Amino acid sequence: MDFILEGFAKAVFLLISLDASTVTAISATLKASTWAMAASLAAGLPLGFLLGYFDFPGKRPLRTLVDTLLALPTVSIGLIIYALISSQGPLGEFGLLFTITGIAMGQTLLALPVIIAITAATVENIDPDLKLTLVSLGAAKLDIIRTCLWEVRYGIMAGAVTAYGRVLTEVGISMMVGGNIKYHTRTITTAIALETSKGQFADGIALGLVLIFIAFCVNICLSVLRKK
Repeated sequence: MDFILEGFAKAVFLLISLDASTVTAISATLKASTWAMAASLAAGLPLGFLLGYFDFPGKRPLRTLVDTLLALPTVSIGLIIYALISSQGPLGEFGLLFTITGIAMGQTLLALPVIIAITAATVENIDPDLKLTLVSLGAAKLDIIRTCLWEVRYGIMAGAVTAYGRVLTEVGISMMVGGNIKYHTRTITTAIALETSKGQFADGIALGLVLIFIAFCVNICLSVLRKK
C-alpha cells in the first residue's frame, strides 16, 4: 500500500514540476487525438446521417459492416496503417511512420466507425411524425434535415464523446505506428504501459491522473452544452 501512496505523491510532483517526459506525452496525446477526432467527425457525421436517414440498395449490409468495424482491434488498425505508411507502403514517401500524424491517421480509422454507427442509429430513431409534421407545414428538405439534426444533437454528442474516449485510451496504434519514441511520439497510454513495466509506478500514476482529468473535462463540456 505504501508504494501506491508514494506513487501518488510523486505523481503530483511530476505534474506540478512539469516534468519534460510527462508534458511531452500529454502533448503528443492531445495533438493526435484532436486531429483524429476532427477528421473522424468531419467524415463520420455526414456519412452516419446519410446511412441513417436515407434508404438505398445495400444499406443493410453496409450497416452490418459499420457495426462490425466497431469491434476492430486497435492492433489490426495499427497493422493496416503501418503497412500503408512504412517505407515499402504506398504512402511511404511521405515519411509518416513514427510521427504524430501517423498515429492520428490510425486513431481516425478507429473513431470513424463509432461516429458513423452512433450517428446512424440516432438518426434512425427520429420520430417519424416529426418529418410528416414538417412536410405538412411546407418545410423545405434542407430545413427538415436541419431540424432532424437538432433533435438528435445530444445523441451525436454522446457518440463523439464515446469515440474520443476510445481514441484517448488506445495503445496498439500508438505503439505500432508511433514507435513510443520518448519526447516525440510517446503518448500517455504507451508511457503508462512502459513505465509500469519498468516499475516506475509514479510516472504511470501521474499520466493516469491526467487521463482521468481529461475525461472529466470532456464530460463537463458535454454537460454544459446540454444545459445550453
